[in-house]
Amino acid sequence: MADEKIKDRYAQAGVDIDAGKRFVEIIRPIVSKTFNSNVMSNVGGYAGLYSINLGDIKKPVLVSSTDGVGTKLRVAFMLDKHDTIGIDLVAMCVNDILVQGATPLFFLDYLSMGELNQDTAVEIVKGISRGCQEAKCSLIGGETAEMPGFYAQDEYDLAGFAIGLVDADQITDGSMVAIGHQLIGIGSSGLHSNGYSLVRRIFFDQIKLSVSDYVDEFGRTVGEELLEPTRIYVRLIGHLIKNFHIFGISHITGGGITENLPRILPKDCQAVIRRSSWTPQPIFHFIKTTGNITEEEMMRTFNNGIGLIIIVAEKDVQDVMHQIQAMGERAFQIGWIRERGSGPILKLID
Repeated sequence: MADEKIKDRYAQAGVDIDAGKRFVEIIRPIVSKTFNSNVMSNVGGYAGLYSINLGDIKKPVLVSSTDGVGTKLRVAFMLDKHDTIGIDLVAMCVNDILVQGATPLFFLDYLSMGELNQDTAVEIVKGISRGCQEAKCSLIGGETAEMPGFYAQDEYDLAGFAIGLVDADQITDGSMVAIGHQLIGIGSSGLHSNGYSLVRRIFFDQIKLSVSDYVDEFGRTVGEELLEPTRIYVRLIGHLIKNFHIFGISHITGGGITENLPRILPKDCQAVIRRSSWTPQPIFHFIKTTGNITEEEMMRTFNNGIGLIIIVAEKDVQDVMHQIQAMGERAFQIGWIRERGSGPILKLID
């Protein structure tokens, strides 16, 4: 009887242990869909066990990344739609490790709510599972925390953690980028998961749209446009690395091309980007004109239609672009590498 009273008091304080146990049972088959033969543990254990098959890798290096979804979550709250935000979570993490040339192995997630909403949490995990399946990695662990008093009603936060593997001799870090190399941009699916604080201010505060408003330029509602999941490039980059010499890969996230591409360039190299070489999706023009945003701020805040930039030898440009397009993605030859001299490391031209 005393134990029952203690349990009830904890539930009254906002933490329902039994609800948590029921949630684990519900998501068990969802999470198990991401498992492969390397997974040695079951859902609900203390830790995830993963057996690494090194194959031909002689100098194994583990590559890790952690990220969240940012204030894109607010749009999910407004729509009460939570089945795709987990895809964004996986994408933001795995795209960061694959640009090092790594193959994603497994993924961990952290979900925190004021009070466990089972239906919402299941939808979130479904999205994470879909993302992991697309990224060919296993969801082997996670934490679902109830934190009464920390979040507003029906709000939550997410964090993800990805681990990958690469041979030390195959790391793609940009150190071999040289004069004459060419830049290929791979199309994004839209905003991905960056710049949403500014986007929400423009859409919801400045021009007073709602998530249910239809926008002709988008061909769909505001909410549908803003919740478009982040593209996961794992299969594409894995294929390109196997078939071509990729000298560098830049993931265009927060900071846009302006801040991200220079991160992988040698100091003596200048990247020249021709902005007219691709046409961004309508959402970017809409944000720029409606929000009165300068071109400079657009380029350092949003991906502007380019999710990744890869650097290849000039002789491989056409073959690489053909392979990208054959795999259903958009490719644009957006620039080149030249000697930097005393100029900036990145130069934008029309």
